[in-house]
Amino acid sequence: MKHLKLSLLAFSIIFATACKNDKKETEEVKDTTEQTATKETPKQSKIAIAPLTDSPAYANAKLMLDTPETMTIAKAGDVDFNFTLEDYALGDQTDSANAQKLANSGKGQHIHFILNNQPYSAHYEPNIKKEIPAGVHHLVAFLSRSYHESVKNDNSMVVRKLVVGENAQDSLGLDMDAPTLIYSRPKGTYVGKDTENLLLDFFVLNTELSETGNKVLATINGEEFTIHQWAPHVVTGLPMGEVTINLQLVDAEGNVLPGPFNTVERKVTLKAE
Repeated sequence: MKHLKLSLLAFSIIFATACKNDKKETEEVKDTTEQTATKETPKQSKIAIAPLTDSPAYANAKLMLDTPETMTIAKAGDVDFNFTLEDYALGDQTDSANAQKLANSGKGQHIHFILNNQPYSAHYEPNIKKEIPAGVHHLVAFLSRSYHESVKNDNSMVVRKLVVGENAQDSLGLDMDAPTLIYSRPKGTYVGKDTENLLLDFFVLNTELSETGNKVLATINGEEFTIHQWAPHVVTGLPMGEVTINLQLVDAEGNVLPGPFNTVERKVTLKAE
């Protein structure tokens, strides 16, 4: 009987110890599972950019302005810019599937008129009247497809220095021969289907882009993309609301090139409806 009691006692101790260990292991597994579940998973960005293709080239299109490269204007106020064109029709809808893919102007092809790298004004006639303040200004005008993609060839743009008023002061420090970045798109507010694909487009003057040389650094809502060729791009995966786009013209080492326009930031708004 004594031996039986001792055996039962030993069995009880072993059983209790085993249960305790099982409980501890279960709790440890639970703790590990909870830690894994609560650990933050890095967010995967949905923002992406890709080159835009399938646009008509308009390789022979020309935009011209019969003035000196430096225009001296006696006083501030309204100034007439009388452009002429060849092999390009303002007001036509561009014949491309991109007109359905991107935000498209119902008024058709037009001219982007940009003073001092500020947001462009769109013009559907070649004769443009603009109010120009006193001072020294940088003008870029170029041909645009109906969906706002710029025409990129040696003759599709006009670049002028405007010296307006007596004793005009150059507050920009312009070097008209220096590498220069001019922002074009995105611009304004996008609604509904137009929020799905945003055109990212710009002009570069006095330089070429390459993987080993100058390039454009695009930062979209804090995410960086490097552009090695002068080409339009499509931005996808953007959230609704305010979107911030920053463009910089940089050298091979990533340093921003000197020039008043080589860092530019814009905000656009995306709305579901």
